[in-house]
Amino acid sequence: MGSVDTSPRHYVFSDVDETLINRKSMFDFLSFYLTRRYGPQGARRATTVREDLAARAAAGVPREASSRTYYRAWAGQSASDVTREAIQWHRERSADNSFYIPQTRAALARHRAEGAAVVLVSGAFPAVLGPIAHDVGAAQVLCTVPEERDGVLTGEITGPPMLGKNKRGAVRALLRDNPHIDPAECFAYGDHISDLPMLTEVGHPVIVGPGKELAAALPTAQRLHTKQPQ
Repeated sequence: MGSVDTSPRHYVFSDVDETLINRKSMFDFLSFYLTRRYGPQGARRATTVREDLAARAAAGVPREASSRTYYRAWAGQSASDVTREAIQWHRERSADNSFYIPQTRAALARHRAEGAAVVLVSGAFPAVLGPIAHDVGAAQVLCTVPEERDGVLTGEITGPPMLGKNKRGAVRALLRDNPHIDPAECFAYGDHISDLPMLTEVGHPVIVGPGKELAAALPTAQRLHTKQPQ
């Protein structure tokens, strides 16, 4: 008997925050972690970080710079503690029916059933994305990677944050490493204009939710209209 071909038929790339889940995972987990570790003081610290980054965004600070500022909030934390708490965060949050966007999760499940490999592409980091990837059966995660030294997060990142054009670069690299996969047969899901570089790399871009700016930039894209569970 010949060997069975287990390679995917095509890739399905999916953003995570507000595309697959109904949360800003990075901020939600930061609040969860700091509150559990440091109580009210930690909760205030998480709020300060979020407000600071919102102010930077309003002032026009590039998202890449803001992302680096976010990761500095993790300086000094044990990487293993962060990973363990992220599993608990996902366990608690995903128990709520509103955690996942059901239309996207169902679409990814259909793609997997048809032989595709799901790849999550996100500015978040492995501790947060790992439990989500496992839950939805993602084959791979392309994300921002925090720097560690002796098991402790330094507050810096290794390589560029997985945002905007860097998502496009990561998708291109994966497709280049797998020349048997035709980009024209691949799908990509996103909700925000920053996902545009990723969506234009595949033959089947899908806009999740209203995404007016994204729809204007990609008028021929498929639309996945969402409605929250009651």
